Amino acid sequence: MKKKMLAAALMCVMIGVLLAGCAGDETSQPDAAQSKGRVILATTTSTQDSGLLEFILPVFTAETGWEIYAIAVGTGEALQMGRDGEADVLLVHSRSEEDRFVADGYAEARFDVMYNDFIIVGPKDGPIAHNHDIEMTFRRIAELELTFISRGDNSGTHMKETEIWQALGTDPLNNSNYMSVGQGMGATLGMAIELNAYTLTDRATWLNYADRGDLIIICEGAEILFNPYGVIPIYANVNARINTEGGQAFVDWITSQSTQYLIALFGVEEFGAPLFFPNAR
Repeated sequence: MKKKMLAAALMCVMIGVLLAGCAGDETSQPDAAQSKGRVILATTTSTQDSGLLEFILPVFTAETGWEIYAIAVGTGEALQMGRDGEADVLLVHSRSEEDRFVADGYAEARFDVMYNDFIIVGPKDGPIAHNHDIEMTFRRIAELELTFISRGDNSGTHMKETEIWQALGTDPLNNSNYMSVGQGMGATLGMAIELNAYTLTDRATWLNYADRGDLIIICEGAEILFNPYGVIPIYANVNARINTEGGQAFVDWITSQSTQYLIALFGVEEFGAPLFFPNAR
């Protein structure tokens, strides 16, 4: 992802969805649908901590009649819930792991939903100035042994952090001030703010965090920080209890034009830009 990619994408997305949304009455409010039962959604904490789930899920229930029960965990745990037949549908963000999940036979396909980006946040008066060079940023954190808070929970964010360290050929554990906390994104951010430390976060959760202390965005815009989200309905043969009808209903709904429009609106009123960019095909 090149520098300023999100700003350019915002313009394209907003023009497209606004024109599509104005064509006809697709975004008008329908009557509440008849209740059909419960769908279990395993998803990442960033969709919850950003406020997205609270924004869109009541609309899903109203439009389809399916009650959604969302379990927000790390992407790795959400994928394991899918393997164990403990969820009907997944909304996660680790593309390589999602593709492996499908290839291993737990689902027929993975579908694009939306994307945003990861950022590095850290102390405003620290030794690293704002930049777009993720390799330099991580290398300086390691060399100077700056305090870094890692989610350490096998989430999509943690997987992305690990990918960056591996690309540098650097073991973060050599930094005595590296802390792996095994927490969700909101809790990890809270610890970084309290300790005036560095961390990797998705932009949506960062923008929704009320008190950011003395932290600012240190690094953004590098191609490796691109953060796509996918939705995956679980195969019926994984577990006899899988609600395939409800899971597919969620896939159809979240990739529909009207819901993509809804996603594009999330964050616009408060921040002047979407927190997630819809990209369903």
